[in-house]
Amino acid sequence: MISFWERESLLQYDVIIIGSGIVGLQTAIQVKEKHPNYDVLVLERGLLPSGASTRNAGFAATGSLSELVADAAHTPEAAIIDLFAKRKSGIDFLRAQLGDAAIGYKNEGSHELLTAEESGILDHIEHYNQLLKEVSGSNSFALADQQLGSFGFSSGRFKHCIACTTEAALHTGKLIKSLLRLALQKGVEIKTGAEVTHIESRNGKNEVIVKDGFHERIHFEAAQVIVCTNAFSSRFFPGEDLQPGRGQVLVTKPIENLKVKGIFHFDQGYYYFRNVGNRVLLGGGRNLDFTAENTTDISLNEQIQDHLVALLKTDLVPGRGVEIDMQWSGIMAFGATKMPIIKSLEGNIHGGFRLGGMGVALGSMVAVELAQRIE
Repeated sequence: MISFWERESLLQYDVIIIGSGIVGLQTAIQVKEKHPNYDVLVLERGLLPSGASTRNAGFAATGSLSELVADAAHTPEAAIIDLFAKRKSGIDFLRAQLGDAAIGYKNEGSHELLTAEESGILDHIEHYNQLLKEVSGSNSFALADQQLGSFGFSSGRFKHCIACTTEAALHTGKLIKSLLRLALQKGVEIKTGAEVTHIESRNGKNEVIVKDGFHERIHFEAAQVIVCTNAFSSRFFPGEDLQPGRGQVLVTKPIENLKVKGIFHFDQGYYYFRNVGNRVLLGGGRNLDFTAENTTDISLNEQIQDHLVALLKTDLVPGRGVEIDMQWSGIMAFGATKMPIIKSLEGNIHGGFRLGGMGVALGSMVAVELAQRIE
């Protein structure tokens, strides 16, 4: 049961945001900057974010060349430029807002690795440099085969290296912690362990029904609600083109004299790895089993994890006696296109989701647009 005091002061807000990942926290910050007097509440079902915001590889990524070439088969070039610009703007926004040190931003190089069979991708470098020059300010891609021998890979797998000049690494944990601190400084309230079961619109208000560990149900109330739950948004926005995609990730124990520096991706971005404190963080392989990975179940796919371990030991750091320290997964959201969905329903319910595995880059731009919908 709820007390008089709780009903009077703890359950009513101007804006309630569901989800405390990058998009949710950034949206709360942006709403408070536009409306400092609004009472803003963020609700998170877990003690930690439940999707991919704290489970990704920490790539400040705009997209590899092979990914853009593949997208061009079904996406107009104007849309490719627009999405690339949003990704770059989102990264620039975070850096300006929080500072490089606060998010662990390090530009130690970004590299796309190609096999001999993918050599045709090199023919597209000049075209995409010209296409994206107005966005990037300079060339986005450069042939860097001369660097390939310096990373310690096996000699058989990769034949070419493309430098991606608009990408870098960051520290995902520091990013979320910095957003949390900024949100609290702005006066945002954040409640974790609060699973939203449904939203009901009544008499110009929205009731947000939450299940917690003490009360059976708590009914919060807000004039406007914003859903920032990415792959978990279907319950609030049924019928949208939204498919979950689980990503498998692992990290090694420290490796002495590790030659891998910067961030790397290959196979159209389906695989990605980097150096984190002289450890290799490796993720991907979703394309090995799209059916199994089309899920919101945060668990390990042993087949893919075994494949990642084998890839690590045979091709990325061969002959080094690598030991695995941690393995985990995160949940992303995809659809027929890679452009995020930003939508409003009757009753002042808004949503921003389907970030296509690019939440670090796209999250802030989605949040800015969501905040603009709040009156």
